[in-house]
Amino acid sequence: MRILVTGAAGFIGSATSRYLLNRGDEVIGIDNVNDYYDPSLKEARLKLLENEANFSFQKMDIADEPAIRELFTSIKPQRVIHLAAQAGVRYSLENPQAYVSSNLDGFMNILEACRHNNVEHLTYASSSSVYGANTAIPFSTSQNVDHPISIYAATKKANELMAHTYSHLFELPTTGLRFFTVYGPWGRPDMALFLFTKSILNGKPIQVFNYGKHSRDFTYIDDIVEGVVRTSDKIAGPDPEWSSTNPHPGRSNAPFRVYNIGNNNPVQLTDFIAALEDALGMKAEQELVPMAPGDVPDTYADVSDLIKDVNYKPQTDIRDGVKNFVEWYREYYKIS
Repeated sequence: MRILVTGAAGFIGSATSRYLLNRGDEVIGIDNVNDYYDPSLKEARLKLLENEANFSFQKMDIADEPAIRELFTSIKPQRVIHLAAQAGVRYSLENPQAYVSSNLDGFMNILEACRHNNVEHLTYASSSSVYGANTAIPFSTSQNVDHPISIYAATKKANELMAHTYSHLFELPTTGLRFFTVYGPWGRPDMALFLFTKSILNGKPIQVFNYGKHSRDFTYIDDIVEGVVRTSDKIAGPDPEWSSTNPHPGRSNAPFRVYNIGNNNPVQLTDFIAALEDALGMKAEQELVPMAPGDVPDTYADVSDLIKDVNYKPQTDIRDGVKNFVEWYREYYKIS
């Protein structure tokens, strides 16, 4: 198939592109390669893809509506995996306008382009952040998510609403994936595992938010990619059992689905740090600090719908995943 992957220079986008290429798909990748974090890491990810015969790349901002419209008209993708977004809960407190441009304007451009070019299926990144003030765990797509506590979360909730509208009005099949803390080789430098590893190796203390009382449903990159591709392959359809008098938020009588995609096994932050210390062979100096604005204390994904619909089951133990990341980090940054 011809598949457009947005955010192809990103952590999940580059890994998803590699998976699709390995199984024989044609992949057109786009990314604006911005400087939210080190662009050289994004360029290095792209170098892993550029020699593949079935891969092409265009540097492009999804907020550029004429460019997106022209791209879709020229390449006519069969399916779209939309992973480009302005990420980061904490940064959304500093620069909310960036989230409006990328996550709202950009997503609208993707929806419109899919609508007018007969795209078979749009699979897009949502986030576990949409659960916001909800503390009933495990988080389920049957739960209400009307109380976001960051602008980032609000834009991701808006994406789900926008997607449903296009599924309803134009019968565009859409599937949203609520990612739970993704980690692994080639990960994002603004995420805890990257920050902790860098600090420990440099002999600096790590900031442990919420005094270490967090738990997170850490999900290894290979498990995430497996779920992304499986849901992309299963085109969303109407749910015949959906009721307008008792509506399930993650399903519809339109071709619309929302899934959690996580490890289904939350890990205490203290245990996560212990796994990292073991992998590094070094102890961390910890600075215990209060919970950051916009953060939630715990995340835990109910993935039963994903298991039922696409036979998804994460496979990677946290210690194995952290060890793989540390090995990549040492090799990439040439640290013995």
